[in-house]
This record gives sequence, structure tokens and C-alpha cells, in this order.
Amino acid sequence: MIESYFKQKVLALQDFTYLTVRAFRNAFSPPRYYIDTLVQMDVIGVGSLPIVLLTGFFTGVVLALQTYRTLQTFGAVNVLGEAIALSVVRELGPVLSALVVAGRNGAGIASEIGSMLVSEQIDALRALGTDPLRKLVSPRLYAALITLPVLTILADFAGMFGGFLVSVSVAKLTSPEYWTTAYQSLTFRDLTQGLIKPIVFAIVISLVGCHFGLKTVGGTEGVGRSTTQAVVVASVLIIVLDAVITRFLIGIHFA
Repeated sequence: MIESYFKQKVLALQDFTYLTVRAFRNAFSPPRYYIDTLVQMDVIGVGSLPIVLLTGFFTGVVLALQTYRTLQTFGAVNVLGEAIALSVVRELGPVLSALVVAGRNGAGIASEIGSMLVSEQIDALRALGTDPLRKLVSPRLYAALITLPVLTILADFAGMFGGFLVSVSVAKLTSPEYWTTAYQSLTFRDLTQGLIKPIVFAIVISLVGCHFGLKTVGGTEGVGRSTTQAVVVASVLIIVLDAVITRFLIGIHFA
């Protein structure tokens, strides 16, 4: 029983690795489905924009309120902008944006491809001589790679703006005090860390959703199961990889 369980996990990892290699390799050979990629950019990027901005804004608001209480104890309210900028750009912006996109689009990718699989549309693509991985997986991967870093940048600005409103209204800081400390606190290393993470998370979200969609079995019930698995696995991987990437980048900085 245990042996069978581990065999299934190893086979799943093998299938996921094969899917990843094929998806990236498709970029170097025709045909390339540019229209499908643009459609997926609209679905993933534009479709997720309102909820990502909302999440970023209120994250900045809450972070400013909580940080203000702590800094007030030590009489260091003037560095509130720095604390918010570093927290949002390094950590909260990339991770929360990825989790929101995983919940919205990871589920959508798995359910869409899973529905196509159980309704035999993918078999029809093969019968017409179309590679399903090139037609379905690669456009979603490329769209996520393009849009998630942009969404993360916008979420960072929304979070810093939410912190700014709290800083002005509650902490009584002036606009130059807040934005100057926020701007001066950010280094190239912080910005790099904040942009490397969404690139990795984009790969995870898109390929995990495609993987579970292509492994759907059991009709409509299986589609729901694949959707749930895609969201759970992508969310867990995002959190784990965030810790790994952070530790790796910190190790490079202090090496």
C-alpha cells in the first residue's frame, strides 16, 4: 500500500517534469499560438487585476496599522514608510498576488482543461494533428510568466498606497516623509527579490493547473477534484518556494 502510494507520487513528479520541459521547449519551435497566449493574458492578467489590487491595497492598510502600533512604542513612527515598502516589495506583494492568482486562475486552468479532457475535446485535437501541450499548456505558461510580475508590481504600489493613507491619517506623517523613506529604503536587491518570486510562482501556478487538468478522470466529479487539487498544491508550493527562494537570496547576499 505504501509502496504503491510512493510509486504514484514519483510518476506524478515525472509527468510534471515532462510537462514542464515540453512547455518550455515549445517556445523554440513552430507552430506558436500567439492569439491563444494573448487570450490567456487577458484571462489571467486583466481578469485578476481587480482582486489583486484590492488584496494589495488592504494588505498595505492592515500592515500600516499594525506596524504603526509597534513603532509608536519605540518612538520610530518616522520609518513607517520604510517598513511598509520593504515588507510589501520583498514578501507580501509577490506571495499574496500569487496566492490570489492561484486561487482564481489555477482553478480555472484545471477545470477548463479537465472539462476538455472528459468531453474528449483533447482527443479531437490529437485527431486533427494538433499537439495539446503546445495548444493548451504553453500559452497559459507564457501568459502567466508575462502577467504575474506585472500584477505583482501593481499590487506593490497598491499596498504602499494603502500604507500611505494610514500613515497620513493615523500616524500623521506628511507625504514627503512617507514616500522619501519608502523610496530610499528599497535597493536593487529588494526589487530583484520581489521580481524573481513571481516568475517562479507563475511557472508553478500555470503548470500545476495544466498538470491536474490533464490528469482528470471520473467525469464532472473528477473535474471538481482536479480543480481542488490544483489550488491546494499550487498554494502549498508557493509558500514552500517562497521560503526556499528567500533563504537562497539571503545566503547569496551574506556569502
